[in-house]
Amino acid sequence: MKEGAFVVIEGIDGSGSTSVVAEVAAHFRAHSRSVHATCEPSSGPFGVTIRQILSHSYAVPSRASPSFGWTTMALLFAADRMDHLDAEILPHLAAGDLVLSDRYDLSSLAYQSATAQPKASDGAGDAVAWIRDLNRRARRPDLTLVLDVDPDVAAERRKIRGGKAELYEKLELQRRLASLYAEAERLVPGDRVAHVDANQALGVVVAQSLEAIEKL
Repeated sequence: MKEGAFVVIEGIDGSGSTSVVAEVAAHFRAHSRSVHATCEPSSGPFGVTIRQILSHSYAVPSRASPSFGWTTMALLFAADRMDHLDAEILPHLAAGDLVLSDRYDLSSLAYQSATAQPKASDGAGDAVAWIRDLNRRARRPDLTLVLDVDPDVAAERRKIRGGKAELYEKLELQRRLASLYAEAERLVPGDRVAHVDANQALGVVVAQSLEAIEKL
């Protein structure tokens, strides 16, 4: 059986990646294509922990602060990614499914490098190279779709969505992330990357995403 295709949808918070994955999956299922839609953080044990941290609901009595450094978060995301691959992505690809993932290692490269604060004395400074190395065994996507959106537009969408702001949902950080996503090809050299203007109506964004995916 021919291996399926692995497509990743990426973007800042409020870019619409979750909605696009759902709509694209529904489209292909309606056309009798076997699809597995998933996301990161995953539903696995590491992903559950990450989601608790992101939503500020993770607490350990012995810790004075529930916060975690960028290196710890990068390690957690990398562990979740490898578990996600073994438990979901690779088996579905082997079965010939189209796998759609809402986020993958481009998110780690963007979010963790944007929040990195390396000490001047440690000689590090290149957070991207270190995060890449952590994820060097991760299967490469066949296509990464980046949903480019104005950070102010995304902030308004998050406001309409409601709920408590998550760890990374700060406007200044989201602006830095938008700049990183705009040059995603630099973060994942060699990967096939396509950009979609996500400031448009959802239907238009989905149509353009489908057009890029169908070229596979």
